[in-house]
Amino acid sequence: MVDGDRRGDRIVGLPYEIKADPFVNEFDMALVRPLSRSVRLNGFSTCLRLEQVYWNILGRMAEDNCCSVSSLLSHVDREVHLRHGGVKNFSALVRVVCVINGVKAPAPAILL
Repeated sequence: MVDGDRRGDRIVGLPYEIKADPFVNEFDMALVRPLSRSVRLNGFSTCLRLEQVYWNILGRMAEDNCCSVSSLLSHVDREVHLRHGGVKNFSALVRVVCVINGVKAPAPAILL
């Protein structure tokens, strides 16, 4: 059991042991760094600020679809407008699209 940090009259921390530690195997903190990039969404130039890990995922998704990241993002923008009338936070939408893409992708084989 992981001991929590006492702050006032409450315990801060997890009351159980972490099974999957995200900071193993020399976690690359550069993936957390936010990066702003200029992209064209359906002909309009805009700036999108995402963490490096999401730019990496978008690059792979674009490569898988034989298109540019801007084309991929234009498709996401068009679809959200057609299906839902738009979105208030496009950056958040892109992050969720990246996560969903990762969840739907087959898990890589683990060699033992």
